[in-house]
Amino acid sequence: MPDISQWALLWGAVLPLVVGLVTTRVTSSGAKAVILLALNAVAGLLDQFFLTPEGFDWKGVGITVLASFIVGVATHFGLWKPLGASEALQDVGSGKHAAPDN
Repeated sequence: MPDISQWALLWGAVLPLVVGLVTTRVTSSGAKAVILLALNAVAGLLDQFFLTPEGFDWKGVGITVLASFIVGVATHFGLWKPLGASEALQDVGSGKHAAPDN
């Protein structure tokens, strides 16, 4: 059984914030979960490609993607959402932080 890379765990904690940046408040939670899973899949593929000297392993990709997705969901609901970081990032670019016109 391949090891789970510490990079996978780090990406799992950071990618929910990236999902917050690329989505809006009206985006469904299902769509956000699919985006998070897709980003974790890309991170898992890159993790196996660059960090595994023995060669590419699809089983390792699957384990890495699953572990980082679980960490991502847990940090979203356990850390980022209670702190308000997810909602704050969704406001970036929406004009809510712009100075009022005088």
